[in-house]
Amino acid sequence: MASLTDVAITSRRTIRYGIYIIVLLIIARYTYKTGVSIYNKLNPPKPTPPNYSLGKLTTIPFPDKPKLENITYKLETPEGSLPKLIEQMPVYKIPPIESAFNTLDTAKEKAQNLGFNPDGKKIVENVPNVYLYESRSSPATLTMNIITGVFSISYDINADIGILDKFPPSPENAVQRARGFIGGAGLLSKDLEEGKSTFQYLKIEGGKFVPAIAQSEADFIKVNLFRKNPIFRETEFPTVTANMPEGNIWFLIGGSGNSGDSIIAGEYNYFGIDETSSGTYLIKSAQTAWDELNQGKAYISNLGNNSSQVTIRRVYVAYYDPGQYSEFYEPVIVFEGDNDFYAYVPAITDEYYGAKEN
Repeated sequence: MASLTDVAITSRRTIRYGIYIIVLLIIARYTYKTGVSIYNKLNPPKPTPPNYSLGKLTTIPFPDKPKLENITYKLETPEGSLPKLIEQMPVYKIPPIESAFNTLDTAKEKAQNLGFNPDGKKIVENVPNVYLYESRSSPATLTMNIITGVFSISYDINADIGILDKFPPSPENAVQRARGFIGGAGLLSKDLEEGKSTFQYLKIEGGKFVPAIAQSEADFIKVNLFRKNPIFRETEFPTVTANMPEGNIWFLIGGSGNSGDSIIAGEYNYFGIDETSSGTYLIKSAQTAWDELNQGKAYISNLGNNSSQVTIRRVYVAYYDPGQYSEFYEPVIVFEGDNDFYAYVPAITDEYYGAKEN
C-alpha cells in the first residue's frame, strides 16, 4: 500500500507534467496560427474574379460641359507616384422610376409637408410633369418634377430683406434642419441619414453669394448632404457628384427661428440604389486613368481656382452619384487637386460599356 508521501509525490509530478503539457499545447497552437498567418500573407488566396452579372453598362451620364483646352497636370501625391488601386469594384442597379396614377396627389402631399401650398400649377403647359408651388409663410417657391420627385427651392430675398439681419445657425443645427426638412416629407432615406454632410458659410456681396470666413460675418450657411459611402472588402469608398464639392442635395439656410422659413434655396436630386442587385467589374489602373486625364478624356467636375496648370494631390476610387436617373451606380477614378479641382474617369474598363439607356 502506497504511503501518503508517495501519493503526494505522484500528485505533484502529475500536476507538474500537466502544466508542461498545457504550456506546450499553448505554444504549439500559437506557433501553428503564426505559421498559417505568415503563409497566407506570403501566399494570399486568389480573389474571386469579377462576375459581370449586370452585363454591359450604360455610359456614365456626365453633364455636358465645354471642353477645357490646354490644361496640363502635375502629379504631387503623398506617395510621390500614382497609387495602386483596387482591381475590381461592384456596380449597383438603380431601380427604374415608376409613374403611378396618383402621382399628382403624392406630389401635393410632399409639397404640403415641405411647407408649401399643395395647389401647384404647371410651369409650362407642354411640360406636364413640372409643377410650381408657393410657400404659405414666406416668399419662397418650390419647383418639382412630380414623376422623379426631384425639386428645387428659390427665395425672393428682396421681398424679405430682414432675413439678412440674423446670423445663420451652427453647422450642427443647420444639418439637423436640412435633414428634418426633407424628413418631414418622407424623403430622408437611411443612406442620406447615415451619409456625410459638409457646410460652407456664405454672405451677399455685390449681389452675389461669396464665402464667409466665420458665422459672425455670414448671411447664410450652405449644407450639402451625401448618401452613405458604399463599403467593399472592408474598405469605404466616398461619393462624388457632378459639381463637387456640392452635393446633389443641398440647402441654403438663414437665421430664421422657423426651420421651414429658414430654407432660402436648395435642390433635392436623389435616386435610390438597389444594393441587392449588383455585379463586380474589373477597373482601370491608375496609370490608365492618368493617361486618359492627360488626353482630355476626363470629366472636369470643378476646375476650381485654377488656370492652365493643375496640381493633382490625390487619386482614388469613388462612386459617382449623377443627380439624375441612370440605370447604374458606378465607380469612377477621381483626380483631386489644389483649389477644389475635381476630375473623373470612368473606373470600369471600356469593354464593359455599350448598353443602351432604357
